[in-house]
Order: sequence, then structure tokens, then C-alpha cells
Amino acid sequence: MANSEEDWEIPAELQPDPVEWPFPLDRALGAVLGLKSVVPEDAFTARTLGTERQGSGVLIRRDGLVLTIGYLIAEAESVWLTTAAGRVVPGHALAYDHESGFGLVQALGRLEDVPALEIGEAGQAQPGSRAVLAAAGGRARAVACVIAARQPFAGYWEYALDDAFYTAPAHPAWGGAALIGEDGRLLGIGSLILQRRDSMGRRLDLNMVVPVSGLAPILDDLLAYGRVNRPARPWLGLYASEDEEGVTVVAVAPGGPAEHAGVRPGDRLLAVGATRIEELGAFWKAVWGCGAAGAPVPLVILRGGRRREVVVESADRRRFLKAPRLH
Repeated sequence: MANSEEDWEIPAELQPDPVEWPFPLDRALGAVLGLKSVVPEDAFTARTLGTERQGSGVLIRRDGLVLTIGYLIAEAESVWLTTAAGRVVPGHALAYDHESGFGLVQALGRLEDVPALEIGEAGQAQPGSRAVLAAAGGRARAVACVIAARQPFAGYWEYALDDAFYTAPAHPAWGGAALIGEDGRLLGIGSLILQRRDSMGRRLDLNMVVPVSGLAPILDDLLAYGRVNRPARPWLGLYASEDEEGVTVVAVAPGGPAEHAGVRPGDRLLAVGATRIEELGAFWKAVWGCGAAGAPVPLVILRGGRRREVVVESADRRRFLKAPRLH
């Protein structure tokens, strides 16, 4: 991911041209803030995500509420926001919703010079629609793109969405970037970059963007409790990938439920209970269908050519993470 403090720009031919957009482009881009967080070295996520994380966030309310992608602020002990004018204000990590991937930050300094970006109708955006994917830094760090697809997404870190945006061309600083629709409203938050092959075998880089349609149903809970007020999903503490032969464990979280149950990297995941597994998204959904966090998850695995049955005593992922430090 491009470092927001480095001197870099999107190539001019990929930047949005203000005359081609029916809303005040520069004003909308001004709602995108630089975000930097610092995480303790002993944090659970430090090994995989690092202790210093940089990306973007979007001011969505005049009271200083900033929407970002949650992995930027997971276990953060300090958060700093940078405006388009270069002013730096502290922030507090309010919430990280693991199911949607959204993170919320409350600015602890005044942001009078920053416009709030209105939430759009993400459900109405269709493949082929024009959009702007913008990191902090104005037009020079924004990409004029199209929504190339809307389809489910499954991630190796026990994450899945029934509906995600895929945009092209890809933005090099995708984390927390704002997807702005043709009406100048916020459609989604950048999560990651993916590589796909087109019909001719050429590599195509896409950004996966989380649609904001998933925010409204959980926003009040996140503001009140720092989490969605329902039982947490069962978490195994394993990382898995999908290939033509099925789903395979690529790593297990140290000290996590899967490691304690004896699951190993290289194990082929054949079934959850009686549910046969062939796809990553189906695997996660079968796990979550076993009940709330703490429920036993029966796995059928293939190791060394032999089928084995393993029961993983699942956990609540949040219990392994450091809570945000109050300022």
C-alpha cells in the first residue's frame, strides 16, 4: 500500500477531471482524511498487520465521525487524522465490526474545514457505473474508475461478504479509501487489492470495496457499544485459501482455537459436520452456522492422505484483541 506521507501521485490520465463529474469534486475529496494508527508490539494483530498502519478515512458526520476500514485501527493505542490542509488531529478508535469490516474513529479535534460526505444508495450502484476511488490527498490521489462487478467476497481471515464492489483500475492506496458515486455521495470503503485474469489470460488488478449499505443497520450499535449488539460469530483462528481442489489451511493463529485443537497448516478442509466444503465462502458460513462464539465446530480434514475429525472449541475473536485506549 502506498504510504500516505510519501510524495506520490496517481498518473494524471487516471485522475478524475472535475468537468466530467456533476458535483463539486474537490469538495467531496476534501472529506477524505489521512489516517495513521500505532498499535502495541504485543497486540494480537501486530504480526500480520504491523504496528504502524496508514490509510484513509472519510468524515461522514459533522460531529467528527470518521468511517474507515477496520484493520487500520484494530488494537490501536493512538490514531491521527490529517486533513487536506495538512492539519493533524488526534482520533479515538470507536469500533471495529469484524463482520462488515467497517471501522469508526471519532476525531478529538475540530474539523470545521472538512466537509462531511453524505452516505449514498450503494444498493443502486450497478456494474459499469462510474465512480471515484479516493485516498487522502485530493485529486492527485484519486482514481476515476468503474464498478467492474458486484459479487460475494470471501477472505482468508474468517471474513465474507454477500455483496462487494470490485472497481478498476485499481488504486494503490486502497485501505480506507472512499468510493464516491456519480452523485457525489459515499458508496463504499476500500478494503484490498485483488488480481484476476481476464478472458485472454491477462492480469487485471481490482480493488474490493465494502458497500456502505451495510453500515446503517449497525451504526447505532457501534456508536453505543463499540460492537454490534448480538452474539459474536464463532472464530477458529485459522487462515484458509481456496484452489481448484478445495479449501486448505495456510496458517493458524498462535494460541487460537484451531491451534489448540491440533489443526495444522496444509490440512485440507473437507467438511464442517455433515456439510461438505468446496469453496472458502461456504466454509466460513458453515462455521458461523454452528452457533455463537464458544460453540464447538466439528471439522473433517484431510492430512497426509488420511481423513481426520477434529472439534474446534470456537471463541469470540474480540477476546484476543486489545481494547482501544481511551484518551
